This record gives sequence, C-alpha cells and structure tokens, in this order.
Amino acid sequence: MSNSNIGYNNLKIRKPVVLMSMGVQERKGHDYQVMTHKYIVPLVELSGCVPVLVPTCCGSEDLEQYLDMADGVYLTGAGSNIDPALYGQENLTPSKAQDKDRDLFDLPLIRAAIARGLPIFGICRGMQEINVALGGDMYQKLYEEPGFNDHRENTDDPVDVQYSPAHSVRLVPDSWLAKLLQGEEIRVNSLHGQGVKTLGKGLEPLARAEDGLVEAIHAPSLSPFLFAVQWHPEWQAAKNPDSVKMFQAFGDACRQQVLKKAPARTFHTAA
Repeated sequence: MSNSNIGYNNLKIRKPVVLMSMGVQERKGHDYQVMTHKYIVPLVELSGCVPVLVPTCCGSEDLEQYLDMADGVYLTGAGSNIDPALYGQENLTPSKAQDKDRDLFDLPLIRAAIARGLPIFGICRGMQEINVALGGDMYQKLYEEPGFNDHRENTDDPVDVQYSPAHSVRLVPDSWLAKLLQGEEIRVNSLHGQGVKTLGKGLEPLARAEDGLVEAIHAPSLSPFLFAVQWHPEWQAAKNPDSVKMFQAFGDACRQQVLKKAPARTFHTAA
C-alpha cells in the first residue's frame, strides 16, 4: 500500500522568460528596433528574469507564438506617444514622435496576455498602453489641463537631475501597492507630458499625484498581476527600496507562472 504526494519542494526551476517589446528609432537614415539598457538591467538583476526583446516592426502575426514562450510581459517607456486615433481623439501633438508599429503590437499583446493570465508590468508609456488597450483615453497635453501640474522634465538638465524625485504620490490606503511598499506616500520622478484621463475597463487606481493624476494602476478583476506606474522605477532601481520591491514582486509573479508549467514531482512512500 502506498500514497503519493505531488509538490514542488526542492524543485529547481528555470528563470522566467519575459517579453519586452522594442520601439523604432531612426539613425542616419536607418530604422532601428531598440530597447534601453536601464529597463533591461532591473528585470535581470532584481526580478530574476530572462528578457526576450521582441521586434514590433513586423506586425502581430506571431504574437501568440511569442506568448507561448513567455511567463510575463514587461512594457517599458519610450520617447513616442500612442496614436490618439486608437482612443478616439485627434492628434494634438503632431511634432511628437509616434511609433504605430509598437501601438499595433502592444495593444493586442496586452489583451492576449490578460487572456492567458500572464503577469504584466508597465512603466510610463507601458501604463498608457494598458489603459488604451482596455478602452481608456489620455490627456494629450496634461501640462495645459486646468488643475494639473506640469509633469515634464527639464530636458536641459543632466539626466540624473531629470530622473531625480520630483513630487509625491499618495498610495490608495490598504491597497496592494500600499501593503507592498509599507507606506502611504512615496516620492517619484516625473518625465511625462501625457497622462491617464479615463481609466480602461477593469483598471483601478493604486496611487495619485498631488494634483490628482492617476500614477499607478492594477486590474484585480482581470488579472492576478497587472501593475503599472507612470513614473520611472527602472532608473537606478537597485538604489531605490520601493523600486526593488516592485521589480521583485513582478519577478515572483512570473516565477509562479513557471511553477504552473513545471511538471509536478511525485513522491512515493511505502506504508
């Protein structure tokens, strides 16, 4: 007579694979697909994940195949704005760069990742993409909206000054983020000209700036882990305890996906 127990005790698992969609950048007459070093490093060093950089210039035909290999999705910031036509507005910032290939890849990527229950972490443009993918819209010129502060950086400042703390955000009391960071308020940097206007379906605020702007979101009714912020926690993330906690939380969520896919180990004990 025997009985069996199924578990993952002492099971050595692989590192999670996380998709990072790249963006377009023109250099000397050539179009490049790029991803900034500062986004990759904390995913590797703090989240403990393996990044897979996904080109967005070839359409979304292979999106599901990319997702087959993924344990999470990481949507970074970029110098481009989302095409306002995707949320029903005319373009009020025609001089600002756009990346329509990334738009047309990332929006269906977000919806497909949610359908699969994959963890998603969005930063700056990534947060805005999540909002638009779920039916929300944007303030295109937040700095001209009555009642809101100017959240843009001074581009004449050195980079370390641009990314230094600029304002406070208040965390929603007793929310997931407040519990993770063990506080009610944190200081964040601020480098964005646009902001969330109407939240997409299923999204809930986790933090607001001093002027009331939504600065962090999640979607507990849609996903076990969908989290995004408007600021840039990736900047010198290892030196910021709040950033460390956020990247570690994302990595932990991705590791749970690996465990779900890992074959269970069966242990037999004789009676």
